[in-house]
Amino acid sequence: MLAILAVIRLYQYPMPRLALCFLALVSAVAFAQDSPSPQQPAGRPIPNRQVPRPPSAGGAKNNAQTDQPTFKVSVKLVNVYTTVVDEHGAPIANLKQADFNVTEDGNPEKIALFQKESELPLSIVIGIDASGSTKKDLKLETDSAKRFAHDILRPIDVLSVYSFSEDINEVVPFTADLKRIDHGIGEIVPGSATALYDTIYLASKNLMKRDGRKVMVLITDGGDTYSKIDYQAAVRAATQSEVLLYSIIMVPVEQSAGRDTGGEHALIQLSRDTGGKHYYAKDLSQLDVAFKQISDELRTQYLIGYYPSRRLASSDFRTIEVKLAPTVPNVNALQVRHRVGYYTSPLE
Repeated sequence: MLAILAVIRLYQYPMPRLALCFLALVSAVAFAQDSPSPQQPAGRPIPNRQVPRPPSAGGAKNNAQTDQPTFKVSVKLVNVYTTVVDEHGAPIANLKQADFNVTEDGNPEKIALFQKESELPLSIVIGIDASGSTKKDLKLETDSAKRFAHDILRPIDVLSVYSFSEDINEVVPFTADLKRIDHGIGEIVPGSATALYDTIYLASKNLMKRDGRKVMVLITDGGDTYSKIDYQAAVRAATQSEVLLYSIIMVPVEQSAGRDTGGEHALIQLSRDTGGKHYYAKDLSQLDVAFKQISDELRTQYLIGYYPSRRLASSDFRTIEVKLAPTVPNVNALQVRHRVGYYTSPLE
């Protein structure tokens, strides 16, 4: 309105026309600034010009640089499931975070996470050797495996069953249903050859997808006669899946000429490297004792987590060592078990 009056006066009064033009221009600008802006319709995103961008690490940059993707390097928490036992093999369950020291590649690490594992869920694979060399023991193996499942499983836990000979079968997928587990174990039939390392590899990859503690229990004579996967690939798969591997080695005759002692020693080493343990059993009672000790250990483990502080080694394998503090009572009589390390590159 003011702009219109200004134009009229331009012709009615003898004021210099240049001054009146200036007055009209100023009035129009003031009117435009006082006018309310249209309301942003509901449900539409706010235009980018009204949202300030977070400052970049290098200060102000031009638009072309701002639109480039930003890559960040994150350090992953390393989990170390740890078992501590006394000289008789009995688990020690009353330790605190201050009782543990952790190193990676020889460098001390600060513990960022410490938990007692009795309350965390378990994902368990039971692998039962159904090859010809264990045919006469198959009934013992399956009966003992059923009792173990009934003893260890809680509503928050799941268990899967594999049978392996020349073929590998997941006879029971992960479940907490004991009736399904009993039925699946009862359906295992004997074969001929033994694909032990293939079973470890496939079961480890299956466990890799799961959260919480991951455990594999193998009942076998330790021999492998049919696998396409070699020992090193099986070790790597188990290590990268953070699997605790327990092996129960069936040896009905201790001095049998048919024993595969090389296979036994390989399985023993694999159990140690993953933080698990091996057992020898020659009858049902020893099988049950082994399963009972495994069950007790799984209820009294510790979870130790840390963020690696240094990356000096050129290898993609990092060694881990967990030791007890000298102040722990009777420390020299205690044994600490955990996985020996981890790989930084993904499993192919």
